[in-house]
Amino acid sequence: MEDYLDPRNAEGMPNLADSAFAMDFLLTVKSGIRNYGFAITETANPELRRALHKQMEAAIDLHTEIANLMIKKGWLHPHNLKEQFPVDVKSAETAIQIAGLKLFPQDTDRLGMFATPNQ
Repeated sequence: MEDYLDPRNAEGMPNLADSAFAMDFLLTVKSGIRNYGFAITETANPELRRALHKQMEAAIDLHTEIANLMIKKGWLHPHNLKEQFPVDVKSAETAIQIAGLKLFPQDTDRLGMFATPNQ
């Protein structure tokens, strides 16, 4: 990918972006579930424990929903490493290509580009 503004380089990008957002969401929910588990073990208040447990169960349900969506879309293959490996390699290669793009100009000097009041 040499020119990120060229439309031909955007082919497949919405699908890659959607899968990346879904994976980030899945990992965030997973982290939340872990944090709920820690919080439950750290509190002695029974009412708070019940509330945290209820929220953790909702987070587990959300994790299942996200994972099922990703499996249905072909973005996640948790039971088949041979299918998951190419998906991960494609994601890694795309990330490396994006990281290599020159997105910002070298010259960031903006002197003389702003309106100046009459002197």
